[in-house]
Amino acid sequence: MASPEQEVTKSLRSATDGFDFLFSNDLEAAQETFTEEKSPFHLLGAGVCVFLEAALGMEAGVVTQAAELLALSEAGAKKELKAAKTASSASRFPAGTEWELLHSDAVILHGITHALSESYMGYLQCLYALNNAHSKFARLYKAVYPNGLDNYATPSTSKAPSPAPSIHSEASSTTTMKARSGFFSRFTGSSLSVPSTNIVISTPEGPIEELIMSGTAFGYGMFNLIFSLLPPSVRNVVGFLGFKHDRRLALRALAVSAAQNDVHSVFAGLTLMTYYGVVLLLAGYQADEEHILKQYRAIVEKIDNRYPTGSLWILNRAKILRMSYDTAAAIDVLQAGLTPDRPHTFAQADGLLIFELAWTLLSQRRYKEAADAFLKVTEINSWSHGTYYFIAAGCHISLEDYAQAQTLLDAVPELVEKKKIGGKDLPTEVFIKKKLQFYKEKQKRRTGSEKDFAHSIRISPAEELAIFWNTHARISKEVAQEHINQLSSYSPSVTIKSPLISATDVSSDSSTVPDLDTEDELAVRSLLLGIVHRTAGEFDAARAFLTDATQRQSEVKSSTWVGGVAWFELAVLDLKQINARIGSDNILDEAKRVTWLKAFKNADEKLDHALSISGQSIDLSSRLGMRIAMLRDEIALKKELIGTP
Repeated sequence: MASPEQEVTKSLRSATDGFDFLFSNDLEAAQETFTEEKSPFHLLGAGVCVFLEAALGMEAGVVTQAAELLALSEAGAKKELKAAKTASSASRFPAGTEWELLHSDAVILHGITHALSESYMGYLQCLYALNNAHSKFARLYKAVYPNGLDNYATPSTSKAPSPAPSIHSEASSTTTMKARSGFFSRFTGSSLSVPSTNIVISTPEGPIEELIMSGTAFGYGMFNLIFSLLPPSVRNVVGFLGFKHDRRLALRALAVSAAQNDVHSVFAGLTLMTYYGVVLLLAGYQADEEHILKQYRAIVEKIDNRYPTGSLWILNRAKILRMSYDTAAAIDVLQAGLTPDRPHTFAQADGLLIFELAWTLLSQRRYKEAADAFLKVTEINSWSHGTYYFIAAGCHISLEDYAQAQTLLDAVPELVEKKKIGGKDLPTEVFIKKKLQFYKEKQKRRTGSEKDFAHSIRISPAEELAIFWNTHARISKEVAQEHINQLSSYSPSVTIKSPLISATDVSSDSSTVPDLDTEDELAVRSLLLGIVHRTAGEFDAARAFLTDATQRQSEVKSSTWVGGVAWFELAVLDLKQINARIGSDNILDEAKRVTWLKAFKNADEKLDHALSISGQSIDLSSRLGMRIAMLRDEIALKKELIGTP
C-alpha cells in the first residue's frame, strides 16, 4: 500500500502531465487529465485551464466556472494542510508546506477571477485575495529561502549568481525581507502560517521539494514585480494595505523559479518573458539590452525545448527576433506557428500569435496583411473588437482604400458600445471615439457633410496607435525612410531640414485645401517624423521634429496626448544619441562619465515635463506613465553600471 507521501507525489506527477499538455497547446488533453482525479492539484489545473481561457481570450463568460474550480482547489489544499499538521513531513521543509503553497496559488487565481467579472465588488474581492496571498508568499519566502537567493542558479547561468537584471529599484538587495502583515490581516488573522526554519536547501530532492522551492520563488517574485509596476498613486494605496516591493528581487526570484523544472517554473518563465518583452518594446532605451536579450533567450530556449508546439513559447521566440531587428524571421516564426498541422485546441493562445503577427506586419508597412490579421483576432477573443476594426481601417487608409476603411469605421461605434469595464469605455476606445469625431468634423469642414469621412484622413490611425506600442522604434532604416517619404508628402510642406527629406518628396502645396489642416495633425506628423528619424539614426533632425511637436501642444484641441509623448521621446533621444556617440561600454573616463550624467539630467527633466502635462484626462496616460517608470529604471541602472551615484 502506498504511503501518504507516495500518494501525494503520484497526484502531483499526474497533474503535471496535464500541465504539459496545456503548455503544448493541447487544451483538450489537459482538461481530460485534470478530470481524472479530484486532488487539489488536479482541481487547480482544471481551474487554470478555464482561467487562461477567460484571461487570454478576455472571455468573462467562463469566469464563474473557473472560480468554482479554484474554490474547490483552495478548500482541498486547506483541508490537506490541516491534516498535515499531525503527520510527518513529505519533504525536508515543515509539514504541510506544499499545501500552503498550493493554497496560495488557488487564492491568488481565485482572486483574479473576481476582477475578470469587471464589477466593483469583484475588484474588492480581488484586492482582498491579493492581500491574503501576498502575506502567505512573504511567509513562505522567509521559510524556504532564509538566506535569500544569491546562491541559486538562473536560466542564463550554469551556476549562480547571475548578472544583475536590467532594472533598479528602491531596495536592490536580495537578502531576506521582513514581511508586513497587511491591512486586512488585522481582521482575518493568519491561520495558515508556515513555521520558520533554519534549514537551508540549495537543491530540491524530488517533485514535492521542487514544487515548494520553485513555487515560492515564483509567487514571491510575481507579487513584487506586479506591485513595482503599479502607478505611483496606486502604489501608495497598496502600500497602506501592507504591500511592499523590490523589482530587482522580483526578477531574481522569478529567474530562480524559472531555472527549475516544475509547473511554477514555466509560469515564472512566462512572467519574465512578458516583462522583458515589454521593457524591450516600451522603455525606449535599455541600459543593458544585451543582458536582457541573453536572459530572454535562455528562458525561451529552455521552455521551448520542452514544449515546441506551445503558442506562448512560439510567441516569445518571435518577439526576441523582432526585438533583435530580424522582423522577417519573426513573421516567419509566427506564421509557421499558425499552420494547420499544429495542435490548435488552445485557441486563446493562438490569438496571441495572431495579435503579435498583426503588429509586426504593421511595423513593416504590410498593410493589407496586417488589416486581415487584426480582424482575425476578433474571431478568437472578445476584447475591444472596435479597436481591432479601427486599426484595420487605418491600414486601409494607408492603402488609400477609402471604401473599405469607411466600412470598418462605420462598424466601430456599435462595437465600442458592446465592451465596457465597470460601465466605462476602455482607455483605447476613449481615444478612438475622439478620433472618429475629429475625422467627422474635418470632413464636414471640407465638404459640408460628415459622409465618407474616411476620405479626410491622411495620417493613418493605425500608425497613431502604433506610437503607443512603440512599433516604429525597431524597424529598418529603409522602412523608416518609407514613413518619412509618406509623411513629408502631405501638405503643408515640411519646413524642418532633414537629409532624409528631398525637395522632390515634399508636397508642392498646389491644393487650396491642405491635407493636414489642424494643429493636431501637424503635431502628430512631427511626432512621427521625430521618432522615425531617430530610428534611422538622424538625431539632429529627430530633435527638431520632436521639439516642434512639443511646441504645438498649446494649440492642439483633440490629440492632447502628443505633448507628453513627444517629451518622453526627446528623453529617449538624449540617451540614444549619447549611447551612439560614446558606445555602450560601462568602463569610462571622467569626461565620458560627465557626458552621461548630463544626458541623465536632461532626460529626467524631460520626463518630469512629460508627466506634468499627462494627467488622467489625457488619452492613454497610464501607458505613458508606465513607459516613464521603465525608462527611469533603465537610467538608474545605467548610472550604477558606469559607477555614478
